Amino acid sequence: MALLLKNGRFVDPSVDLDEVADMIIRDGRIVEIGEDLTVPKGVTVECAEKIVVPGLVDLHTHLREPGREDKETVASGTRAAAHGGFTAVCAMPNTSPICDTGSKVRFLVERAVETGVVRVHPVGSLTAEQGGESIAEIGDMVAEGAVAFSDDGRGVQDAGMMRRVMEYSKAFDTVVVSHCEDESLAGGGVVNEGVVSTRLGLPGWPAAAEEIAVARDIRLAELTGCRLHLAHLSTAGSAELVRSAKARGVAVTAEVTPHHLFLDEDAISRTYDTNLKMNPPLRTTEDREALVEALLDGTIDCVATDHAPHARHEKQLEFELAPFGTTGLETALSLMITYLVQPGRLGWSDLVRVMAHAPRAAFKLPDVRLEAGAVADLTIIDPEARVEVTEEWFASKSSNSAFLGATLLGKATEVLVEGRFALKNGKVVD
Repeated sequence: MALLLKNGRFVDPSVDLDEVADMIIRDGRIVEIGEDLTVPKGVTVECAEKIVVPGLVDLHTHLREPGREDKETVASGTRAAAHGGFTAVCAMPNTSPICDTGSKVRFLVERAVETGVVRVHPVGSLTAEQGGESIAEIGDMVAEGAVAFSDDGRGVQDAGMMRRVMEYSKAFDTVVVSHCEDESLAGGGVVNEGVVSTRLGLPGWPAAAEEIAVARDIRLAELTGCRLHLAHLSTAGSAELVRSAKARGVAVTAEVTPHHLFLDEDAISRTYDTNLKMNPPLRTTEDREALVEALLDGTIDCVATDHAPHARHEKQLEFELAPFGTTGLETALSLMITYLVQPGRLGWSDLVRVMAHAPRAAFKLPDVRLEAGAVADLTIIDPEARVEVTEEWFASKSSNSAFLGATLLGKATEVLVEGRFALKNGKVVD
């Protein structure tokens, strides 16, 4: 049966498209985009005043399955992704057990087919059990569908090991995703080292702990020729290192999270809200502003959520003991619209670039374009919808959001994955 999207504003910079039109979808693919289209036997979705874009992708999602299904599962995490407007997520490997073999990648792929409502692309571990001592089964994981590799959560601490995994990964033409943290410098830090850590009496985590790791891995990427992707940058110094590396022609891409774009350490008060405890920590206002500028000028390629769900009782612990992380899949799009698109700092085409095309390019995922013959992975956005961020609003199993209580502007109303509704009228379709 055909599907007709009527009177939407279709935006896709990859095909130089920004116009009000109609779209016909049949058998999971776009058939035609034009004016006054009709389908005699089909379903019509009215998209007037809405924005239709290529499906959004999150490169950095923690689905927690296997091992911590109390926090999130493939089913609940992909429902949260659809609720937030994403058609695909890349699942990070620091589960229990660690995703470091082909069979574990296969488990995730099969689970996503069974229970997922959006696409799931596995990310495998760089080292066995993320122990940093021996290379994981990268070849087997590539064969089973892994799209990238990372020791996310702690990073590869030994430079010699990082060189070896880069050389090995290059042989498979895959990307190394670096969690940039020098643990010997970060120590037991839980917030940015500076005024706020001093005022609140909390252990500080210096910006240098990230920037030294960024500089090291950029240099190793130059040495090995491996493709490098830098996860969740948080400092102005890191952004400048990426800017310099790109100017030299290094094959490096980078991501930034909404919480590092729109919050800084001043948000952490004497209430000790553990939803504001994340890895890396919120930095200074100057860092936050530099990250925004780096995203706008293309130094930072894309937005990624680092969706990190945690059980309520864990986040109720003392600040030093509570786990790092905030949920992000369901608020990312609305935050970008509220703080960058509506004020005019980011156009809709640029939003598509940083949330749809650049993420796919970073991990060499299949292209999705608004053109005849392309797969119908689409996100439909109501830019004027109001979002009240409450615990009850989340589709995720967890509600440890750094933006609880916020009122945001704009949200996804429909999500189509290969022409099938994953979200319709704002409700997840299982």
